[in-house]
Amino acid sequence: MTRATKWLDCSLLALSVLFGVGSVALLAWEGRPTFVPMNWPVSGALAWDALLSFLFFLQHSGMVRRSFRARLAAIVPPRYDGAVYAIASGIALALVVVLWQPTGLHLLVLDGILRWAATACSALAIAIFAWSGYALRMFDPLGLRPIWAHVHDRPVRTAPFVARGPYRCVRHPLYSCVLVLFWCNPDLTADRLLLDVLWTAWIYVGAVLEERDLVADFGEVYREYQRRVPMLVPWRGPVPFETKQVAGVAGPGGL
Repeated sequence: MTRATKWLDCSLLALSVLFGVGSVALLAWEGRPTFVPMNWPVSGALAWDALLSFLFFLQHSGMVRRSFRARLAAIVPPRYDGAVYAIASGIALALVVVLWQPTGLHLLVLDGILRWAATACSALAIAIFAWSGYALRMFDPLGLRPIWAHVHDRPVRTAPFVARGPYRCVRHPLYSCVLVLFWCNPDLTADRLLLDVLWTAWIYVGAVLEERDLVADFGEVYREYQRRVPMLVPWRGPVPFETKQVAGVAGPGGL
């Protein structure tokens, strides 16, 4: 490995962590200020926020599709696929947060025991999100694993299909937890309601599109999984689904 290649690998590792983690932390910052106040009326602010959301959806869902990844592979080595996706998504999400226009119009504010209940639900969602990531074992949302393997001259293991932990209750527990976090915010403003509605719809559509790729990767095993385990709402409880060690295709996941 040349010095230039190693420098590029390390730079992409750092940028992926910086933008991937930093943008999520920025989104989760409840007391963040309005970075770029435009002082628009409620209707104008909501229209602008909707536009920002759709631009993020286009970037986030478009770049993860197989057709885009095939075109990207002709330009950059495949090991950079996940990191480039994480960096681009992090930048796009950060722009949404920085340019977002709060309306200041409160529709609902929970107090007392209801506020505590909403906070408890959010805490539970965060815990299950962490459990879900651990259950995947090879969870790599920042695309670090292939680059790290290249730096240390190791082979990249493909991700097998394994249904364990919360994945026996719902096919996409990570997305389910994000939905709970959206809707359990105790301070509902007009722009927050817009975010909840639009991003919930996007998560559902994105999950459907993602499952097309999963069916292509795992075939009948995943189709059987779809028939037995709900997609987003665990209404059946844990399903005794037999684990299948079927190799998949390494690459970025997500919506």
